[in-house]
Amino acid sequence: MKKSTIIIVILLVAGFVGGGIFLSEKSKKEAEENKVNLDSYDLSSAIFGKIEGTTGAAGSGSSETKTKNSEVVETEDNGGIDDHIKGKVEGVEPEFYIFEYADFQCPGCAATNPWINEIIESYNGKVAIVYRSFLLSYHQNARAAASAAEAAGLQGYWKEYADLLFANQSEWETLSGSGRKEKFIEYFRGITKGAGDEKKFAEDMASEAVKAKINFDMAIGKKVGISATPAFYIDGKDIDWTEVENTSTKAGFIEYFKKKIDEKLNKE
Repeated sequence: MKKSTIIIVILLVAGFVGGGIFLSEKSKKEAEENKVNLDSYDLSSAIFGKIEGTTGAAGSGSSETKTKNSEVVETEDNGGIDDHIKGKVEGVEPEFYIFEYADFQCPGCAATNPWINEIIESYNGKVAIVYRSFLLSYHQNARAAASAAEAAGLQGYWKEYADLLFANQSEWETLSGSGRKEKFIEYFRGITKGAGDEKKFAEDMASEAVKAKINFDMAIGKKVGISATPAFYIDGKDIDWTEVENTSTKAGFIEYFKKKIDEKLNKE
């Protein structure tokens, strides 16, 4: 087996098998402090990730939904930040959505991200992915990275920034304090080619709106029952990795996903 293949296998095992969540006392306390009340949302389709919110505050009783298609749009509870969608093409309405719950510091998520991008792009807008953050408690920089991606998203650069975080995971995963902040600003500067507002980006990383968005994603993930990352839902069912042969290879991973997607498209 080639060295590169061994590395990919190790990464995927870490992401798929070793991705269980074990909350420390600190993270338990944070979870309580950041608890999101989903009582005002229709969770009947939570397995799909679809949440129907209201225009008013939680529990306001407003009948006007705040969803478009299957993704959550801005509500008071998610900081006014829409779900992030990968694979949408202008003028094309996706026939269905895949829901992904991931952690930017997860090795398995980083390994499969370019494969997922390739799969979605091959369908030219027919299939899109709703991406939500699900932070694993033992990843020290998971929240900081998610916050940086959300901050970039507020200026229209979410996907580019998310892809860069995954691709350069080894550069930032052990950083802390000012070093981490400077690295994330450096990424933002590169992605925007200097056209982005770096001051706003830095402020948004620490904003309550961004914090609310991440907490909201986490709350949905917990409600759905996510226990490891990456987690994918196709047609309302999470991927059973025991069904997948050779998931440690790009070819095996893509073949399995395309089979699932094609089955769904042919049913429509």
